[in-house]
Amino acid sequence: RWGRRERALLWCVLAAAWEAAWGQLRYAVPEEMPKGSFVGDVAKDLGLQLPALRDRGVRVLSEGRTQYFSLHGKTGHLVTAERIDREQLCRLVQQCVLRCEVIVEGEMKVYGIEVEVTDINDNAPSFREVETELRLSETTAPGSRFPLARAHDPDAGPNSVQSYELSGDEHFSLAVQAGPGGDQRPELVLAKALDREEAACHELVLRASDGGEPARTGTARIRVAVLDANDNAPVFSQAEYTVRVPEDVPVGSALVTLTATDADDGLNGDVKYSLKKITEKASQIFQLDAGTGAITLLRSLDFEEGDSYELEVQARDGGGLSDTAKVAIAVTDVNDNAPEISVRSALSAISEDAPSGTVVALLHVQDRDSGANGEVRCSIAESLPFRLEKSFAEYYRVVTARELDREEVAEYNVTVRAADGGSPALRSSAVLALRVLDVNDNAPVFAEARYSARLPENNAAGALVLTVRAADADWGQNARVRYRLSEGRVRGAPLSSYVSVQAETGALYALRSFDYEEVREVGLWVRAEDGGAPALSSNVSVRLVIVDENDNAPQVLYPPAAPAPAPGAGWAGVELAPRSAEPGALAAGSLTRWLVVAVAAVSCLFLAFLLLLLALRLRRWRRSPLLAAGSGALRGVPASHFVGIDGVRAFLHSYSHEVSLTADSRKSQLRLSAGSCCDTLPARPP
Repeated sequence: RWGRRERALLWCVLAAAWEAAWGQLRYAVPEEMPKGSFVGDVAKDLGLQLPALRDRGVRVLSEGRTQYFSLHGKTGHLVTAERIDREQLCRLVQQCVLRCEVIVEGEMKVYGIEVEVTDINDNAPSFREVETELRLSETTAPGSRFPLARAHDPDAGPNSVQSYELSGDEHFSLAVQAGPGGDQRPELVLAKALDREEAACHELVLRASDGGEPARTGTARIRVAVLDANDNAPVFSQAEYTVRVPEDVPVGSALVTLTATDADDGLNGDVKYSLKKITEKASQIFQLDAGTGAITLLRSLDFEEGDSYELEVQARDGGGLSDTAKVAIAVTDVNDNAPEISVRSALSAISEDAPSGTVVALLHVQDRDSGANGEVRCSIAESLPFRLEKSFAEYYRVVTARELDREEVAEYNVTVRAADGGSPALRSSAVLALRVLDVNDNAPVFAEARYSARLPENNAAGALVLTVRAADADWGQNARVRYRLSEGRVRGAPLSSYVSVQAETGALYALRSFDYEEVREVGLWVRAEDGGAPALSSNVSVRLVIVDENDNAPQVLYPPAAPAPAPGAGWAGVELAPRSAEPGALAAGSLTRWLVVAVAAVSCLFLAFLLLLLALRLRRWRRSPLLAAGSGALRGVPASHFVGIDGVRAFLHSYSHEVSLTADSRKSQLRLSAGSCCDTLPARPP
């Protein structure tokens, strides 16, 4: 019977014959063959004559910089140019194939050759850690399983690790689980309860064997330390961690941090992390921090070299309990194209009364990346009264989200932002400058709710009384304010004959001199009107109070002025003289003065009484229309008569005084009647 090796060589020969018929040769050679080892009879398979090999210039070229094969000039055999190590050349692939070409320069022909480097059992299984310590609590339940480190064998196929064996103690047994990829995962099984008082330590040997002939083995020593009770094992926050990282992530970056928690205290709650499954290549790229569980990058990633990695991390507390988690790291291509925003059409100005939904601009947005890196999201700040609407394909419309108000914001710089779906995302933006055109939607507003001013009487014509101010929030012609007086009359005359307002400034001027005795107060309305179409306006009341000045001299009503006496006439009036007057003294000088004082005192008392009544009804009088001028007068009556006695001739002097108060006046008047005197009796001679 033929062995496995002979059958493999037979199939290789048959395959080589078939490929030669089609101009493609295929050979197989075991790895680790010495330099010059036979690979295949190229001259025979290609039908080349040996003497003509040199004349025709036949040579062999291998792919890459290293030439693994050469052509023997005398025999026409393809031989190895150096020792070939399959594990070094093809450690990441199951089938290792090297390609070269045979060039016949004389005939200008090229023949392709594929050489499969077959695996030989030249590597023994090995463990990353030849000595491992497990710390188990004595309360660990029988049947508990603990993952063990797997052996690694660079060989492929049956020459790789095929089985595990455990020896050393009856307390433990070995269970081997099949992984998703068909790999074997050894687990330590507690077969018998532990007793720390009986044995504080157990020494075990784990042996891994490959399937070669003869088989190669590798061993690892396992030391199990029995601890007091640790009844809580670490638990990872996730059973599987999936990480996607771009290939340009900086060296030293933390890709993911694994977290395992242990409810125990002290040493039993102290969790340490370790890698339990990792390829040789991955061990050169990733590093695990035993204290924090952070996986960091040791060297740069290359998407073309490897797009995914799978690790197994174990978390073990101080009592020896552990948990495992899977870490899948996917390397993504970099996102090197930012979105491009093109403004196809845009408005530069928009009316503030434009309805919601008015189109402001049409944009074209694209990203030359593919997949998620080419998916673009556009946005506008929510604080702006605009929104984006998808038009079709890669077009967007910028429309108004609500009505605009130029008085609030007169100009917008609308920033449209675009971000792709890359990680990190690339962004770009475009700014649309948009002016808001004014609409006459604001009436003028006066600075004060009402105006009042005090104007002294006898003012000069054209004097400035006060200035009213009104502002309009609109712009341009719509904000231009002009002032004018509302129609009205004062004492039967048009209001415009008394005052005027400057249309541009709002200055109010007196057109005539006011007389307090005629006009005490003037009320009017000023209208402010903007320049819009149609125009908007507002009114304000203005109250002008005329202030009295001392512009009238006192008028003596009593005693009346005496007319010029006729020649030979007697006294023109009556004068009183005291009985004790000396000869030559003025007859009535002192008496008349006291008489005037008495009359003035009586008049003042009467006036005070009337003013008291007026004060009590002052509020009613202010709210009621002014009483007609001259509505009545209070008239007085003669106050007294004086008669001389004790030898003095009788003097009769009758008099009267009149006090009047009108409702449209704030002044009282005292008038002494001129015709209140009677004739004077002549004195009796002695």
